Amino acid sequence: MKNYQRWFAALVIPIALVLAWLIYEKILGAGSNFVGGVNTGEPIKGNYLGVMYKGGPLVVVLISFQIILIAYAVERLITLRRAYGQIQTQLFVSEVRNLLKQKKWEDIYALCDQHRGALGNVVKSALQAYHQWEQAHPEATQAEKIAWIETELEEATQLEIPILQKNMVVISTLAQISTLIGLLGTVTGMIVAFASMARVGAPDAVGLANGISQALVTTALGIPTAAVGIIVYNYLATQIEQIIYSIDELNFSIAQYFKLQTA
Repeated sequence: MKNYQRWFAALVIPIALVLAWLIYEKILGAGSNFVGGVNTGEPIKGNYLGVMYKGGPLVVVLISFQIILIAYAVERLITLRRAYGQIQTQLFVSEVRNLLKQKKWEDIYALCDQHRGALGNVVKSALQAYHQWEQAHPEATQAEKIAWIETELEEATQLEIPILQKNMVVISTLAQISTLIGLLGTVTGMIVAFASMARVGAPDAVGLANGISQALVTTALGIPTAAVGIIVYNYLATQIEQIIYSIDELNFSIAQYFKLQTA
């Protein structure tokens, strides 16, 4: 899993940049989108692909952002789907409680292996550590046992959370900077448009309007990229919170079970 994550992070950005450049040159920059059949000319009226091409190199950056966003969103969705496990959460919680009452440790571990999710990982890790500690400390008081199991559950949960939240910062960053990159492209485009007009020395409303419209392309690309990024981030964050809530709920149930043993 760690190797997969390492290779994914190392490959997704360069692949996205290459794909973005190919889209920019081969699709947006296709001669059929321009007057005269070459991309050095003006875009054909009403041809938005040609207009996007005239947005300049930052269009490549924004397209790569979109590709990276899609890649990381799919990766997180797959990871979170696995984290939910193969057994329905409420059924898993109920089974763990029943097996705890019967002290069937091996059956609990087998059930966790069947679950194959974050919840199963936490329960198996914590209970295995507790069971080993209990066997090594038969003289331990019930209060010590409760303190130990609570600590193990907390530590197991803290180890699982980073796996759930991994790469979320990438999605968040893309959502935040896409609009800024778009605005940067617009500002630089307008600077070029006004500088070109100043060199001519005569006002050209049509030329200025054309330059500004092309400069606004990057903003038009940056805003939807940021909007989609925010939606994706919030959706994934909600899913992560639900998983963590389920873990905390089961942790509480396990801790309560051990506390009731003293009653």
